[in-house]
Amino acid sequence: MEERPTELDGDRGSRVVTLTIPAKPEYITLSRLALTGLSHVRPLAEETLAELKLALTEATSNSVRHAYANGEGRVQISFELCEDRLVVEVSDDGSGFPQTDESASREQELSEGGLGIAIIRSIADELVVDSEPEGGSRLRFVKLL
Repeated sequence: MEERPTELDGDRGSRVVTLTIPAKPEYITLSRLALTGLSHVRPLAEETLAELKLALTEATSNSVRHAYANGEGRVQISFELCEDRLVVEVSDDGSGFPQTDESASREQELSEGGLGIAIIRSIADELVVDSEPEGGSRLRFVKLL
């Protein structure tokens, strides 16, 4: 795990912590532990921390389950902790996902096993999901504190 100061978006004093895990289900817990550790740097309400852990688990699980056909690969998680928000980004270099229009995407979210994005959307104040045609995906969510 790596921590570095940053001045992203002109926000002095924010910290970015990155964690890279193997794309295997047993490592998802490490991302939750890192988030819990950050809550000691910037205390969070118990309910907020629980919601953030759920959103993080869903985001990380998506990469672990879908990014790599053979289960071999890495998932990178970054946490940017600011005074007024937490920015979480989960990315991988896997196969990405097909781009669809919004109505098809919403239908897919609500299908069995596809509630992850809907859960994250309900918890986060901002959500961006990107996939590159040549592979790789990125899910970034922001929670205002």
